[in-house]
Amino acid sequence: MLRSRLLLIAASCVALGACSAKPSFINEYKIDIQQGNVLGQEMVAQLKPGQTRDQVRFLLGTPLIADIFHQQRWDYVYRYQSGRTGEIETRRLAVFFDAEGRLERVDGDVAVADTAELAMPGSRTRLVDLGSLPSDAAPLPPREEPGFFRRMLNNFGF
Repeated sequence: MLRSRLLLIAASCVALGACSAKPSFINEYKIDIQQGNVLGQEMVAQLKPGQTRDQVRFLLGTPLIADIFHQQRWDYVYRYQSGRTGEIETRRLAVFFDAEGRLERVDGDVAVADTAELAMPGSRTRLVDLGSLPSDAAPLPPREEPGFFRRMLNNFGF
Protein backbone atom coordinates (compact mmCIF):
# COMPACT_ATOMS: atom_id res chain seq x y z
CA MET A 1 0.00 0.00 0.00
CA LEU A 2 2.74 2.43 0.96
CA ARG A 3 4.79 1.44 -2.07
CA SER A 4 1.89 2.11 -4.47
CA ARG A 5 1.37 5.57 -2.95
CA LEU A 6 5.05 6.39 -3.32
CA LEU A 7 4.96 5.23 -6.94
CA LEU A 8 1.87 7.36 -7.58
CA ILE A 9 3.52 10.45 -6.02
CA ALA A 10 6.74 9.87 -7.98
CA ALA A 11 4.82 9.42 -11.25
CA SER A 12 2.85 12.62 -10.56
CA CYS A 13 6.04 14.58 -9.92
CA VAL A 14 7.61 13.30 -13.13
CA ALA A 15 4.45 14.12 -15.13
CA LEU A 16 4.27 17.65 -13.71
CA GLY A 17 7.96 18.20 -14.38
CA ALA A 18 7.48 17.19 -18.01
CA CYS A 19 4.84 19.89 -18.45
CA SER A 20 7.31 22.65 -17.63
CA ALA A 21 9.90 21.73 -20.27
CA LYS A 22 9.52 22.95 -23.86
CA PRO A 23 11.29 21.13 -26.68
CA SER A 24 13.80 23.29 -28.54
CA PHE A 25 12.18 22.76 -31.94
CA ILE A 26 8.90 24.40 -30.79
CA ASN A 27 9.01 28.15 -31.36
CA GLU A 28 5.92 30.00 -30.26
CA TYR A 29 4.75 33.08 -32.15
CA LYS A 30 5.15 36.38 -30.32
CA ILE A 31 3.46 39.51 -31.62
CA ASP A 32 5.00 42.96 -32.03
CA ILE A 33 3.69 45.29 -29.34
CA GLN A 34 3.18 49.00 -30.04
CA GLN A 35 2.02 51.34 -27.30
CA GLY A 36 1.65 55.08 -27.10
CA ASN A 37 1.80 57.94 -29.57
CA VAL A 38 3.50 57.48 -32.94
CA LEU A 39 5.17 60.82 -33.70
CA GLY A 40 6.89 61.59 -36.97
CA GLN A 41 9.55 64.21 -37.54
CA GLU A 42 7.18 66.12 -39.83
CA MET A 43 4.64 66.35 -36.98
CA VAL A 44 7.21 67.68 -34.51
CA ALA A 45 8.58 70.12 -37.11
CA GLN A 46 5.16 71.85 -37.29
CA LEU A 47 5.34 72.87 -33.62
CA LYS A 48 6.07 76.56 -33.10
CA PRO A 49 6.41 78.55 -29.86
CA GLY A 50 3.20 80.36 -28.97
CA GLN A 51 0.76 77.72 -30.25
CA THR A 52 -2.23 76.94 -28.06
CA ARG A 53 -2.93 73.62 -26.39
CA ASP A 54 -5.62 72.85 -28.97
CA GLN A 55 -3.22 73.46 -31.84
CA VAL A 56 -0.61 71.16 -30.26
CA ARG A 57 -3.28 68.50 -29.65
CA PHE A 58 -4.34 68.80 -33.31
CA LEU A 59 -0.76 68.31 -34.53
CA LEU A 60 0.43 65.58 -32.15
CA GLY A 61 -2.77 64.00 -30.89
CA THR A 62 -3.89 63.51 -27.31
CA PRO A 63 -0.93 63.15 -24.94
CA LEU A 64 -0.40 59.82 -23.26
CA ILE A 65 0.41 61.50 -19.94
CA ALA A 66 -1.25 64.73 -18.79
CA ASP A 67 -0.28 64.95 -15.12
CA ILE A 68 -2.58 66.92 -12.80
CA PHE A 69 0.42 67.96 -10.69
CA HIS A 70 2.30 69.30 -13.73
CA GLN A 71 -0.47 70.90 -15.77
CA GLN A 72 1.99 72.83 -17.93
CA ARG A 73 3.57 69.64 -19.30
CA TRP A 74 2.33 66.96 -21.69
CA ASP A 75 4.26 63.75 -22.29
CA TYR A 76 4.08 61.72 -25.49
CA VAL A 77 5.56 58.25 -25.00
CA TYR A 78 6.02 55.51 -27.60
CA ARG A 79 7.17 51.96 -26.90
CA TYR A 80 7.74 49.20 -29.44
CA GLN A 81 8.74 45.64 -28.54
CA SER A 82 9.69 43.30 -31.34
CA GLY A 83 8.14 39.87 -31.00
CA ARG A 84 10.90 38.22 -32.97
CA THR A 85 13.95 39.64 -31.18
CA GLY A 86 12.44 41.01 -27.95
CA GLU A 87 14.25 44.32 -28.56
CA ILE A 88 12.51 47.30 -26.95
CA GLU A 89 12.53 50.76 -28.51
CA THR A 90 11.29 53.72 -26.45
CA ARG A 91 10.77 57.34 -27.49
CA ARG A 92 9.71 60.26 -25.33
CA LEU A 93 8.63 63.80 -26.15
CA ALA A 94 7.67 66.38 -23.54
CA VAL A 95 5.78 69.55 -24.50
CA PHE A 96 5.86 72.48 -22.05
CA PHE A 97 3.35 75.34 -21.90
CA ASP A 98 3.56 78.71 -20.18
CA ALA A 99 1.00 80.08 -17.67
CA GLU A 100 -1.30 81.29 -20.49
CA GLY A 101 -1.41 77.85 -22.14
CA ARG A 102 0.93 78.69 -25.03
CA LEU A 103 3.68 76.37 -26.25
CA GLU A 104 6.97 77.30 -24.62
CA ARG A 105 9.42 74.51 -25.49
CA VAL A 106 9.76 70.88 -26.53
CA ASP A 107 12.13 68.37 -24.97
CA GLY A 108 13.03 64.72 -25.50
CA ASP A 109 13.60 62.57 -28.57
CA VAL A 110 12.67 65.26 -31.06
CA ALA A 111 14.36 63.51 -33.99
CA VAL A 112 12.00 60.55 -33.97
CA ALA A 113 11.84 57.95 -36.70
CA ASP A 114 9.66 58.12 -39.77
CA THR A 115 5.95 57.41 -39.14
CA ALA A 116 5.81 54.59 -41.69
CA GLU A 117 8.87 53.00 -40.11
CA LEU A 118 7.31 52.97 -36.64
CA ALA A 119 3.80 51.97 -37.69
CA MET A 120 4.83 49.00 -39.83
CA PRO A 121 8.22 47.67 -38.72
CA GLY A 122 7.81 44.55 -40.83
CA SER A 123 7.13 46.51 -44.01
CA ARG A 124 10.79 47.30 -44.64
CA THR A 125 11.34 45.02 -47.60
CA ARG A 126 13.31 45.44 -50.73
CA LEU A 127 13.11 43.85 -54.13
CA VAL A 128 16.21 42.04 -55.28
CA ASP A 129 16.45 41.17 -58.95
CA LEU A 130 18.21 37.86 -59.28
CA GLY A 131 17.98 37.90 -63.05
CA SER A 132 17.36 34.80 -65.09
CA LEU A 133 19.45 31.75 -65.83
CA PRO A 134 21.37 31.81 -69.10
CA SER A 135 20.16 29.39 -71.75
CA ASP A 136 23.41 27.41 -71.71
CA ALA A 137 23.37 26.90 -67.91
CA ALA A 138 23.46 23.40 -66.47
CA PRO A 139 20.08 22.08 -65.29
CA LEU A 140 19.33 22.30 -61.60
CA PRO A 141 19.69 19.09 -59.57
CA PRO A 142 16.43 17.45 -58.49
CA ARG A 143 15.00 18.67 -55.20
CA GLU A 144 15.80 16.41 -52.28
CA GLU A 145 12.75 15.05 -50.46
CA PRO A 146 12.58 15.50 -46.67
CA GLY A 147 13.35 12.54 -44.44
CA PHE A 148 10.91 10.56 -42.31
CA PHE A 149 11.20 12.70 -39.17
CA ARG A 150 10.95 15.97 -41.09
CA ARG A 151 7.76 14.70 -42.82
CA MET A 152 6.31 13.72 -39.43
CA LEU A 153 7.10 17.14 -37.96
CA ASN A 154 5.57 18.82 -41.02
CA ASN A 155 2.40 16.74 -40.56
CA PHE A 156 2.06 18.09 -37.02
CA GLY A 157 2.77 21.67 -38.07
CA PHE A 158 6.36 22.03 -36.85
